[in-house]
Amino acid sequence: MKDLTQCVVNPSVATEGFDSLSVPVHRGSTIVFANAEGYATRGERGHTGYTYGLYGTPTTRTLEAKLTALENGAWTFLLPSGQAANSFAVLPFLQAGDRILIADTSYPPVRDFANRDLARFGVEVDYYDPTSVADLERRIDGRTRIVWCESPGSTTMEVQDLPAIAAVAHRHGALVGCDNTWATPLNFKPLDHGADLVTEALTKYVGGHSDLLMGSLTVRDEALITPIRSALGRYGIGVSPDDASLVLRGMETLGVRMRQASDGAMALVERLASHPLVEEVLYPALAGSPGHAVWKRDFLGASGVFSVVFTPAATPHVSPALDVLRTFAIGASWGGTRSLMAPMPVRRNRTARPWQGEDLILRISVGLEDPSDLQDDLTAFLDDIAARTAKAHAA
Repeated sequence: MKDLTQCVVNPSVATEGFDSLSVPVHRGSTIVFANAEGYATRGERGHTGYTYGLYGTPTTRTLEAKLTALENGAWTFLLPSGQAANSFAVLPFLQAGDRILIADTSYPPVRDFANRDLARFGVEVDYYDPTSVADLERRIDGRTRIVWCESPGSTTMEVQDLPAIAAVAHRHGALVGCDNTWATPLNFKPLDHGADLVTEALTKYVGGHSDLLMGSLTVRDEALITPIRSALGRYGIGVSPDDASLVLRGMETLGVRMRQASDGAMALVERLASHPLVEEVLYPALAGSPGHAVWKRDFLGASGVFSVVFTPAATPHVSPALDVLRTFAIGASWGGTRSLMAPMPVRRNRTARPWQGEDLILRISVGLEDPSDLQDDLTAFLDDIAARTAKAHAA
C-alpha cells in the first residue's frame, strides 16, 4: 500500500486478551461486509444484526441489552430523548381513524404531541381519569389502539392500577404503554404488570448526571419489534454511542443513587407535611398520600421526586422565595446528583380529571448532597415564604 492508502485503511489488531470492565465506545456509521454476498443479504440479519450505524453499534446494543433485562422485556430501542421514546411507542401502531386514550396526568409534551400531531394525522385523542378504571372502561371502544399510562402521574403523582387498566385495554384489543421514568425499572416493572411497551427518560435517573439526553423504549412481545424498528429507520432516529457509554457508566451507580435520593426525599417530605404553610405533599411512598396502597402493592421502592401544594395564602410567594436557595438549584428536569426545585402549573394540562387545588405546585427532586445542607436550605426557603405571606397579610 502507498502512504496515502495506509493513512485510511486500518490494520487488523488482535483484541484477544483485552477484556475491559468498561464498555468500549464503538463509533461508526458505515458497516463493512466480508464479501458481496454478505452485503447483498444484509437485510436478513434482522434486528440483532449490524447493517448500519443508525441501527446500532456494540455500545448501544450493550445498553439495550441491560435495559431489556431490567425491564423483563423482549427488546429495547434507544432514542434521542424520553419524549422521543414516548412518541415512537405509539406512532407505529396508529393510523387515521384510530383512537388513543391518554392518562390525564401524563407528561405535558405527550399531551402536546397527541393534540397537535396525532390529531393532524387523523387519530382521535381522548383523555381518561388515571385513577378511575371505570372512566377508562366508559371511554374505550373498538377503535382504541393504545392506552397510555404514566404512573405516578406528572407533577401530581397519581398512581395507576396498571394490572386493572391492562385488563380493560387488552379486552378491547388495545396495547398498553407506560412512561416509567419516575420509578425506573429498579422500582417498578410495567411489563410485569400488563403493559406492552415501557419508556424511560434515561436523561434522568439512569444517566444520572444531567449531562445527556436519551430515552428507551422496551417491548414485551417480539411482534412489536419490527414495526418500531422500521419506523425509527424511516424517521432516521438513532443515538450517539458516546452518549450511550455515559448512560452505561451512570447505570452502574443507579441503585445507590436511587436509595440515597429516596431516603433524602422522605426526610424532607415528613418535615414539609407538618408545615403550616403546606396543604399537601404528593409522594406515593408517604402513608396516607393518594395512591399509596397501589404503590405499596406494585412498586419496589420510590424515587426522590415529589410535589408540594402550598396553602392559597402562601402559593403566590413560592416562586420569589426560590431566590434564597443555595444548595437546591432551580431547574425543570430531575434525577441527577443535584437537588432541584421547579414551580409547575398543572390546571391547563388537565381535562378528564380537573385539578382542584392551587394551580402552582412545587416539584422537588432530591439529589446526593449532605442531608443537613438540604434541610438548612429548606428552612431558609420556608422562612422566606412565611415572611412574605405574613407581610402580604398585614398589608
